[in-house]
Amino acid sequence: MGLHEAYKQTMSAQLKEWSAQIDLLEARGENAEADMKVRRAEELHALRAKQRAAYAKMKELGIASGEAWEQVKETAEKIWEELKTGIADAQTKFK
Repeated sequence: MGLHEAYKQTMSAQLKEWSAQIDLLEARGENAEADMKVRRAEELHALRAKQRAAYAKMKELGIASGEAWEQVKETAEKIWEELKTGIADAQTKFK
């Protein structure tokens, strides 16, 4: 297995885990009071947008090569960190 394929598999696995965590946060949000529900819904919407961006970058990685792959990888890693931080923040807030 090449470096690119291993990287894509790692990203895919992490995105699946984060998707499950976001789903759990949504479920917890259903028990919150009305005003809290609005804030949680906004945060969850932002997390889903970041998640979609991460999936899109993963697809780009699948077709990119050479220098383009490195550029896409850099951008993917930034999106990755934003999503990771966003999920961690939401988990803390939603407890």
